[in-house]
Amino acid sequence: MKKVSIIGGGIIGLCSAYYLAKEGHEVVVFDKSDMTDGCSYGNAGMIVPSHIIPLAQPGMMAQGIKWMFDSQSPFYVQPRLNVDLLKWGWQFYKSATPQHVEKSMPALCDLSLLSKELYQDLANESASFFYEEKGLLMLYKTDKTAEEIYHEGKLAEGLGLEVDFLSKEQVAKLETGTKTNVIGGVHYKSDAHLYPQRFMQFIKAELERFDVKIYSNTYVNDFIFRGNTIAGISTDKGVFTTDEVVLATGSWSPELAKKLKISISLLPGKGYSFTLKDQIHKPSIPSILCEGKVAVTPMNTDIRFGGTMEITSTKDTKINQNRLKGIVNTINNFYPDLNITMPKKEDTWFGFRPCTPSGMPVIKKDSRTSNLILATGHAMMGLSLAPATGKIVAELIAGKPTSVDTTMFQ
Repeated sequence: MKKVSIIGGGIIGLCSAYYLAKEGHEVVVFDKSDMTDGCSYGNAGMIVPSHIIPLAQPGMMAQGIKWMFDSQSPFYVQPRLNVDLLKWGWQFYKSATPQHVEKSMPALCDLSLLSKELYQDLANESASFFYEEKGLLMLYKTDKTAEEIYHEGKLAEGLGLEVDFLSKEQVAKLETGTKTNVIGGVHYKSDAHLYPQRFMQFIKAELERFDVKIYSNTYVNDFIFRGNTIAGISTDKGVFTTDEVVLATGSWSPELAKKLKISISLLPGKGYSFTLKDQIHKPSIPSILCEGKVAVTPMNTDIRFGGTMEITSTKDTKINQNRLKGIVNTINNFYPDLNITMPKKEDTWFGFRPCTPSGMPVIKKDSRTSNLILATGHAMMGLSLAPATGKIVAELIAGKPTSVDTTMFQ
């Protein structure tokens, strides 16, 4: 058995630690934060086999440019003269082809379905994180969006997912929690959801049970090499020897990768969410409000709303009130009886989703460093894909064949 060091204590890092510890490895996790916040906590909590189309897709560039001129739009690229941004933009443009989408869809679907299976296993161990399988409703208000969402639904059906195409009346029959102002919807019956904070509590407790050592508020400063192998990790808490290293630092991956002389093209996509506690009157089924790209998730007695994707830098910690207003307006347009008001600043969460220009996560053994695994770039699918990623990381370290083909995650 090996001594495995995981850098990054978000959901990808902790799920990797879980599956490695289950295999009997000695696991240590380092994270520079206190591990009580971040993308793993404030996300929409959706497990989405339905999300088979990567962010890099035809038409996304043109749509993104249009949205850049609308301060309340769901997608925004912060314009700045920056080499990383220019490189990322060019690679995104090259990836946004029908061929790329066609190759990516089965890979994302397989990874998602594996993740859902693993979540079902975890939910059998504990009901503490409120895992539920109610599917996902894609709700829309215009014929143009209806056409796009119908097309995506048909592609998902082609990959074996169970999909229902609903009229306005059928949506109202299914969504009994509140009134919907839509012309129709697509119900992905394969999807599930959970309460992210509760899941993180559960997985941390499991790691404690497996004697995984977690060093929070710990900065990794450098790596000690012996030939092409990482022999030690230098931190502000001392030097730790290691047999294997997993880099799972989300939006901060490029900075650490540079210390390893690796270039990872990845930019943070800032997103916002807010949670209303103990709501009796609320939507009962997780939904995406398509025109505004807003995610809506009932979480036990609470309801969470999330949205927007600002391609920016990790130094951008401001909450853009206009973008938040765009989310609130969308909610009230789709759910006329909810009367949602702007959340207070202290009740608004934001986090950085790690976005690759291909729209695909990176899950692979590094080609030059013999004992390094990269597990990053999951964008808005981190929670959805975390258990599958963790299991694959454990398989790569054991030298076993992976549960799903990882060719597209290179």
